[in-house]
Amino acid sequence: MNLTPEEKAIGKQNFQEAVGTSRRDFLKGTVLGGVAGGATIGALYFNYGAIKNDRLRVGIIGTGDEGGVLISSLNPDYIDVVAIADIRPYSFHRAFHGDLNSDGTKAARKGLMDVYGWKTEEEARENVKVYGEKEGETYEELLKDPNVEAVIIALPLWLHDVAAIKAMRAKKHVLTEKLMAHSVGQCKEMGRVADATGMLLATGHQRHYSILYDNAVDQISSGLIGELHSIRAQWNRDNLPGRDSWSPDLPSAKFVDQSGEPLTPEEFSALEKAASKAGGPEAVAALRDEFHMLREYHAWLKKRDQSKGADAEKWAEKVAQKRNQIMDYRTDAAAFGYEDKTLPNGYKRSPMEELIRWRLWDRTGGGLMAELGSHQLDASSIFISSQREGHQKVMPLSVSGMGHRSLFPLDRDVDDHVYTMFEYPGLGYYENGKDGEVADPNKKIVVTYSSINGNGYGGYGEVVLGTEGTLILDREKDAYLFKKSDTQTKIEVTAGSGGPAMDTYETGGGGAALAEVAAPENISRGYQEEIEHWAWCIRNPDPANQPKCTPKVAMADAIIALTSNIAMRENRRIEFKPEWFDIESDETPEGKTPRKTSELV
Repeated sequence: MNLTPEEKAIGKQNFQEAVGTSRRDFLKGTVLGGVAGGATIGALYFNYGAIKNDRLRVGIIGTGDEGGVLISSLNPDYIDVVAIADIRPYSFHRAFHGDLNSDGTKAARKGLMDVYGWKTEEEARENVKVYGEKEGETYEELLKDPNVEAVIIALPLWLHDVAAIKAMRAKKHVLTEKLMAHSVGQCKEMGRVADATGMLLATGHQRHYSILYDNAVDQISSGLIGELHSIRAQWNRDNLPGRDSWSPDLPSAKFVDQSGEPLTPEEFSALEKAASKAGGPEAVAALRDEFHMLREYHAWLKKRDQSKGADAEKWAEKVAQKRNQIMDYRTDAAAFGYEDKTLPNGYKRSPMEELIRWRLWDRTGGGLMAELGSHQLDASSIFISSQREGHQKVMPLSVSGMGHRSLFPLDRDVDDHVYTMFEYPGLGYYENGKDGEVADPNKKIVVTYSSINGNGYGGYGEVVLGTEGTLILDREKDAYLFKKSDTQTKIEVTAGSGGPAMDTYETGGGGAALAEVAAPENISRGYQEEIEHWAWCIRNPDPANQPKCTPKVAMADAIIALTSNIAMRENRRIEFKPEWFDIESDETPEGKTPRKTSELV
């Protein structure tokens, strides 16, 4: 978050030494011994077992950007992907081959062939049924497949509840991406259907399964940073018009000839000449911008033809991916519920744009608070809950905020800047530490959250401020611990009857207690662990075996994000009602009553 290299070195060693004190036996014994024996770190750390000989047979509904991340996080010892469903050729191709746009995207989205070791797409398709390639076929056909026991849903937000409820009605267990749903009423409907059908419903807030965050919670609950009283969280990005990650290029029938194949470089050159003759350089520039996807395809074709051996094969694979992205023009987005819309400034959005850029629209997405803020408000709730008995999730008291669009034009609904402030009950707020009677209304913890586009300075993370120290979580991969506000001192950590203590000292040492296994740079973001544990809970049915992000927990995260959007839209402070957090209550912040369970099951 804006620490100097020296401060980072001090803070990281402080954190490692603190974790080493509280988790030394685990890290040196159980984890290292388990890893040597072939067990996963997540299973050992979070106390769930292996299911290698009885893998969960899973169908994946939605294999786009986030679906690709989840595919990359699968452990074949736990999950047997037997089916996938989507509506876009580009998504199907990346599901098998991974995302070849860059080395970074390939690392994040490896594809099923890499995960399971299949050499060709043909071999992969012998093991994985594909639903949605045929005209009129939908993921509902996947839900009828008796070989599918459970589904992972990575569809756009507005479809989470629809797909999850249909899946549970079909007796499939569900892991759905966050947010849980597009409205609180939908969340309650999902939770009620899970209860009625007996299906296990989990939501993918992966910080619940991050060893880095769990160790941070351990330090907070031990009292190492004192009484928690403030949290600052942010997620800043460089997105600007023309380089917006939420506005990927759109396919078009203009990119193909009468046979349905992409235009050749020669055919596009002819279009450029015609544009130049009709409108000059500005018309040519506009044409090139509109046809950016096709031009990139041509550039990759040239690279392929100029390369040899392995390089030629690599570029051939990239060409195949780009061709499938162009082929998305065949997808009838309107047939799947996507709509056209004319914005106040006259901008016309097509169903295809709503499908591919769904995060930009209120009807299909939830903006910055749903996509980014929900992760960090979830983490903040976890930190605050760590100081409560039993670590029961603490609900916020109020939210106020503002949002605006100062950088992007009127080609979207969502804000590009959001700023929110939450009040949480701190230690001593409630009588006897339990929700109910208020003992001291001044005992509050304030959480501030902001997310902006246009400048990525500081990146993303959380700063947890206590009366005795400061804990910083940076980009889900690093943690730093400091005495009070001093980032220049090392911390001596002692454990025993006197409890944790922090003092400055001049020499280092002790940082190796984490060994290679739990050093922050080697800790996953939690995707693999959340999927493993979900599968293990299904294989080991017991009321005690529940995912960490149950419907109650996931709904609370959704309430926080969605109520924030209302507060910003209406420019007012909103107090959270306890009834909103009760799945059985019909009260919602939107004021819309959930449907009765009898209508859903």
